[in-house]
Amino acid sequence: MKRIFLIIPLFLITVLPLSAQNPSWAKKAADAVFTLKTFKVDGTLLGSANGFFVGENGEAVSSFAPFRDAHHAVVIDAEGKEWPVETIMGANDMYDVAKFQVAVKKPTSLSMGTAANGAAVWLLPYAVKKAPACERGTVSNAEQFQGNYTYYTMTLSANDQYLGCPIMNESGQVIGLLQPSANGQAGSSYAVSAPFAASLHTNGLSINDPLLRSTAIPKAIPDKYDEAVLSLFMGATVLDTQQYNEYINRFIARYPDAADGYIYRARQEVANGQFAQADEDMKRAVSKAEKKDDAHYQYAQLIYQKELYQSNQPYDGWSMERALEESKAAYAVNPQPIYLQQQAQILYAQQKYDEAYTLFEQLSKSELRSADNFYAAAQCKLQKDDKRTAVALLDSAVNMFSRPYVKTVAPYLHARAQLSMDIRRYQQAINDMQDLVALEPTSAELWAEKASYELRVNLFDQALESAQECLRHDSASSDGYLMTGIAQCAKGNKQEGLQNLNKAKELGNSQAQTFIDKYSK
Repeated sequence: MKRIFLIIPLFLITVLPLSAQNPSWAKKAADAVFTLKTFKVDGTLLGSANGFFVGENGEAVSSFAPFRDAHHAVVIDAEGKEWPVETIMGANDMYDVAKFQVAVKKPTSLSMGTAANGAAVWLLPYAVKKAPACERGTVSNAEQFQGNYTYYTMTLSANDQYLGCPIMNESGQVIGLLQPSANGQAGSSYAVSAPFAASLHTNGLSINDPLLRSTAIPKAIPDKYDEAVLSLFMGATVLDTQQYNEYINRFIARYPDAADGYIYRARQEVANGQFAQADEDMKRAVSKAEKKDDAHYQYAQLIYQKELYQSNQPYDGWSMERALEESKAAYAVNPQPIYLQQQAQILYAQQKYDEAYTLFEQLSKSELRSADNFYAAAQCKLQKDDKRTAVALLDSAVNMFSRPYVKTVAPYLHARAQLSMDIRRYQQAINDMQDLVALEPTSAELWAEKASYELRVNLFDQALESAQECLRHDSASSDGYLMTGIAQCAKGNKQEGLQNLNKAKELGNSQAQTFIDKYSK
């Protein structure tokens, strides 16, 4: 009996202090704490930390470090159950925190709070199916950052196995996540604001954030719709095809009643030759779109692009005529010039040049008056062999720019120079070429072309200078040697001229032999 009597007091001595140490809220709050484990693509363990839930839809926070180079991740909750991490919702490199979504329904989550200097705090550790052994400490310094958040220094002993665990205030609110010690000082611990970690979120540019791209775990779709659409646009250039297709599908799941997701998915389907699926998605986009005109416009553009670049893959129901119908439907809803521009482009592709020209001419009197539309109108006239009207339209295109010219004028100058030579506006052609080489002075091709124009009007000295300038920028230019040789021969220096013509021939110039024969006589 004495032995039994002695054991009971020893048991009480062991248990009672632990029970007295734990705050009343600890047992319930411990249900929100978990262990995070991340894995490589081959399934081997990469890293681990602790964390806790901050929202009833599975939102959670922890250290970001374990996520670097991770292929997938799971959390193991206080019941020992394993749940996959679905998406990264935000991250911060400076404070090494991450917010993410876990595939669990209505978990126990912690409410947010703060603590002042001198306040008592508790480390709430991860524990499976048992009461946690909380560690009490005191805030020794509460330093503000980013205006509303706090970084805590605490008199509290905690080793690295507790990293990511919540630090609680006396009211049972989480104030921070335990972080590694910066100086290794015994008895001191640090925590970054839990409200800060919980505030992390993705935006339209997050998909290209180097920190978030350091993990393969999918990124959360932004909560703001405009930001989410921007992320769709950005994703096309930064994600691989599989990742991007998955991202689009998650966008559609997040915003099922919005047109943009279906439009982006249809573009991917067209690229993969899945025209029937694309057609269905575009019909959904039209039915769900708030702006029906834009949806019809996008539908028309998709068909137009497919017919233009994938015409070798016919699909019943899609044709230039169908694209035109969709574009006209957009204009009927909202008569904007951009829809007329689209119709003009489609008509041009159908070789209906007169009808296309009529629309381009109409656009020249609208808010879409531009060099591009004058250029397109000129192309319509060229198809009808009306070169003089075409060059007048190119004059209008160039006149949309003021001197000193910038490089964006180059295509219109070039087109006018070529056409001016055809209609014997030689001085205009040479002037345009002079402007072109001023814009791109290192272009050997432009110097060679300028030399060829000068040769055609017997400006041999100028042609020789231009040809030499061509060779200065590209010593292996066959055109440079050809123009040099022709200019020299034309000036009477046949010996050197023929040497340069033979050099052009050696370099593969197909015209050289004709001039060698001419000047060898």
